Amino acid sequence: MNTSAAAKLLGVSPSTIQRWVKQLGLRTERNELGHYLFSEEDINLLKQVQDQLNQGIILQDVTVNGKKTRKGTVQGETAEPAMEKIYLKISELEQRLNGKADDVVSYQLLQHRSEIEELQKENARLLKRIEVLEARTAVKSRTLPADTLLVFDQEKPRKKLKKKNIFTMLFGF
Repeated sequence: MNTSAAAKLLGVSPSTIQRWVKQLGLRTERNELGHYLFSEEDINLLKQVQDQLNQGIILQDVTVNGKKTRKGTVQGETAEPAMEKIYLKISELEQRLNGKADDVVSYQLLQHRSEIEELQKENARLLKRIEVLEARTAVKSRTLPADTLLVFDQEKPRKKLKKKNIFTMLFGF
C-alpha cells in the first residue's frame, strides 16, 4: 500500500504519514522511485502511533513495538581545562568592556549636563540684555516736548524761486 492509501485508511494527510515514518525511524520498504510501501504490519504500527498521539502523547515520546521512548537529549559539553580558561577569559573581557561602556556613557552624560547648564546661563544673560534694551527703547520712544526739538527738525518756510528767462540764462546778465 502506498502513502496516499495508508493516509486515507488512517484519516490523515500523506505528509503526516511521511513525518511519522521519518521522525520515529520506522523501517518501511520503498519502491524504485523512493516512495514508501506499507505492509499490514506497518499499518498496525502507524495505528499504534495514531492512538498514542490521540491520547495526548507528543510525537517524540511515542513508543513503537516496545522500543524505549524517544526523547531528545542534549549531550553535555565536556569542558576541557583549556576551553574553560578561554570561556573565563571571554567572560572577564565582556565585563571589562561593559564597565568601559558604562564609564563612557556616564562621562558623556556629565558633559551634556554641563553644556546644558552653560546654555541656560547664556540664555538668562541674553534675556537680561533684551530687557535692558527694551527699557531703553521705551524711554526713547516717549514723545519729546516741542522746545527740545532740534533746529533742523522744525520746518522753515521755503523761498520761492524765481523763474529765469531763457535769454538771461543764455546770456548770463
